[in-house]
Amino acid sequence: MTISFDDFLKVDIRVGRIVKAEPFPEARKPAIKLWVDYGDEIGVKKSSAQITTHYSPDDLVGRQVLGVVNFPPRQIGPFMSEALVLGIPDADGEVVLLRPDQDVPIGGRMF
Repeated sequence: MTISFDDFLKVDIRVGRIVKAEPFPEARKPAIKLWVDYGDEIGVKKSSAQITTHYSPDDLVGRQVLGVVNFPPRQIGPFMSEALVLGIPDADGEVVLLRPDQDVPIGGRMF
């Protein structure tokens, strides 16, 4: 299926910096609660991510990530997820986070 460039522009993908990360033991599948700062325009958004194979909360604070910031909030157990942090599966299907290969200003939109 092909999409138009206008369709692509509807997905708002921004770079953010993880400012807080906590275990999420209440989740059905192992996950980590994230607070990601997407800059002055968007602010801090919460996200739940099933990334426990490759990451611990302590490893994540300060890391830049890419996330979709214009999805509606989604209730995940007792936690409200407000953005989708993006990742790609490794050879075993475990999530590896997407991030810029250089430090860039937070809030920058992917194009």
